[in-house]
Amino acid sequence: MDRVAIAGVGLIGGSFALALRKAGFAGEIIGISSASTIQAAVARGAISRGTTLEEAAESADVIYLAQPIDQILRTLELLGPMAHSECLITDAGSTKSVIDEKARECLRSATFVGGHPMAGKEQRGVENADADLFRNRAYVLTPPSRPGANAEQFRGWLKRIGAQIVDMTPQLHDKTVALTSHLPQLLSTTLAATLAHSGEDSVARIFGPGLIDMTRLALSVPDLWTSILESNRPFVLDGLRLFQKELCQAVSALESGDITPLFVNAANFSRKIREK
Repeated sequence: MDRVAIAGVGLIGGSFALALRKAGFAGEIIGISSASTIQAAVARGAISRGTTLEEAAESADVIYLAQPIDQILRTLELLGPMAHSECLITDAGSTKSVIDEKARECLRSATFVGGHPMAGKEQRGVENADADLFRNRAYVLTPPSRPGANAEQFRGWLKRIGAQIVDMTPQLHDKTVALTSHLPQLLSTTLAATLAHSGEDSVARIFGPGLIDMTRLALSVPDLWTSILESNRPFVLDGLRLFQKELCQAVSALESGDITPLFVNAANFSRKIREK
């Protein structure tokens, strides 16, 4: 693994490049993005230069797709006939089934491994990239489309940058993140929208740090989440219906004056995930 090409040198792509450098990767890291993004990424030291998708397909050992999901799907279509047989193509998309299906449909000879680092920030752009973004964070990988040496080397570099690799099928991944990532995003966004529509000016002045924590995800960029939620709609709807059921039970518990079990069960789960 001597040359890595990153399509989409923003927060995730830029962080991956910086993480590789910090872990000792001595090969070339090149980027495929807009001219302004390439300039910023070179300035940050994330990449050495910009390139085209065609050059990456011909010469890169690994092509890392860190774009919005709809762009990843288009890029896979373009890479299909171009990527050489020794090339590993991987992605950082927040859903896996549609991407994995597209890769297996389009890629003629290159190996594909779906990926999803469970890390991020509300801010976008390579300016906010962080070499330690993936450290001690789960990094989901789906089964490779075919055996390949670069796939094993890629796993090795993920371990070096501190990521905790979790192997999952695309469907199990999508079902899981619908509950652990996509549902929290929608709940945070909906809570902020509820307060905005409450008609009470005081809610923007009287609050504690808990509200800041709970509405942090509402700062996320809408267009990024539109493609994520659209690509995982069935599982996200299942998650919303499950939450809706729990919310109705909370209303009933409060009406009956027996709210304690809700707090006990919730606290037990909260402690469990903090022990990881």
